[in-house]
Amino acid sequence: MDLDIVALSRLQFGATALYHFLFVPLTIGLSVLLAIMETVYVMTGRVIWRDITKFWGTLFGINFAMGVATGVVMEFQFGMNWSYYSHYVGDVFGAPLAIEALMAFFLEATFVGLFFFGWDKLSKVGHLVTTYAVAMGTNLSALWILIANGWMQNPVGAVFNAKTMRMEVSDFYEILTNTVAQAKFVHTVSAGYACASIFVLGVSAWYLLKNRHVELAKRSMTVAASFGLAASLSVVLLGDESGYQSSEHQKMKLAAIEAMWETHPAPAPFTVFGFPDQEARETHYAVHIPMVMGLIGTRSLNTVIPGIDELVKRAEARIAQGLKAYAALQQIREAGSTTSVTQGVRDAFEFNGPDMGYALLLKRYVDDPRQATPEQIRQAAWDTVPQVAPLFWTFRLMVGIGMFLILLTLTFFVLSARRRLDRHAWLLKLAVFAIPLPWIAAEAGWMVAEFGRQPWIIEGVLPTAVAVSNLGATTLLITLLGFIALYTLLLVIELKLMFRAIRNGPHDEHPPMVGDVLRGFGRNPSRPFASGS
Repeated sequence: MDLDIVALSRLQFGATALYHFLFVPLTIGLSVLLAIMETVYVMTGRVIWRDITKFWGTLFGINFAMGVATGVVMEFQFGMNWSYYSHYVGDVFGAPLAIEALMAFFLEATFVGLFFFGWDKLSKVGHLVTTYAVAMGTNLSALWILIANGWMQNPVGAVFNAKTMRMEVSDFYEILTNTVAQAKFVHTVSAGYACASIFVLGVSAWYLLKNRHVELAKRSMTVAASFGLAASLSVVLLGDESGYQSSEHQKMKLAAIEAMWETHPAPAPFTVFGFPDQEARETHYAVHIPMVMGLIGTRSLNTVIPGIDELVKRAEARIAQGLKAYAALQQIREAGSTTSVTQGVRDAFEFNGPDMGYALLLKRYVDDPRQATPEQIRQAAWDTVPQVAPLFWTFRLMVGIGMFLILLTLTFFVLSARRRLDRHAWLLKLAVFAIPLPWIAAEAGWMVAEFGRQPWIIEGVLPTAVAVSNLGATTLLITLLGFIALYTLLLVIELKLMFRAIRNGPHDEHPPMVGDVLRGFGRNPSRPFASGS
């Protein structure tokens, strides 16, 4: 990938998104775990469950603050780095983001304050309602953001207006009920639940290994193991739904994930292992499991999954159709009004309009797509193939980690039922070392979802290459390095805050703040952070 303005814009947004997504899954999952833990406290009246909720709430608050700090920048980038994208689809894409801010973010931000400062001012039930409101706001925030993202993957409920040269909402309910968005939402929040469960499980295991806060650790592990097992199973099952939606709406992404160069007779096999070679258009040393991909991707034994070669031919045909729409659009624009052109031109635009985005792929090679040569059309058709090897391996990394997490949470679920959580030190160490795995899987999943739809920023509608702002490469490179430096600093602060809070344990009545951490660099990490501890 050459470091032009498109590549740099993608790198900048990708870097900020990857950093931001380090905080999001834990926030989503911990909010629900807090609600579960406090529910036990209200039902039983046992003070230890209040202490458990307050302790994990401290870690939730640290992570929540960092997530907000890193997430705000991303929305500004749509206007700064992706101005044509904002112009082209802002009427559609902006609505879910605005609702997310007004409905979800304000809800969780308001009740987060009540959660931390309302323990001695609200009744038990009143504070529990506050905790549930925080969890609801956090998950609603994910819902609206993923509705916006799902529309980018499957742009339904919107039409192109030839007068304004913009996409406009035609059916908002269809956008809300977009099957791709709903599948992404349940898969993503389940991954967040699994992430938080493994985090709680690992930290609690560390306490047991150190023989500290044993009662808190055992109770926390019981909740995390049961909730984590359900969440890990859900991630796999709901991930299957995402795969099925890809077979319906993003066939090229699915073919690239499987490195499926040729169309196989139904049902297609699943490639467990291999080395995709995009230049040779084959997968070396491939190991297949018969029929599995057909069952997962189509849920049938007789539906064919098209391979990359066939999909490229389809793309070439759609480019040809798109050129007819593009030519008709130019006539409409030159006439100045759709009423002053012939009915045939309007009909040509309406009929071929759904493929106009494919004609815009030619903008990479020629300013006027109508002047493209047959060779340029073939090149543009092959541009619809994303980088196969990264998708192939990141998908398998994600799936492999998911299977491991199921086994891990199942093991601790059984140990919890038998009251033997502290019997096997090696399992406790494994739980501690497993803490980063859900984040790795989540980032890999993000790569599969977003890198897999290239070259489209809006699937089949708007290529990424024409969506960027007219910025200089130097400006983009400087801001990219600046964002990486800033976000790395925030990540270091986050980790230092979290480590300090974990070392201090649940009895620290004054959780560390960002200013304390900045003042505390170089201080003995073993000293209690609060002066009264």
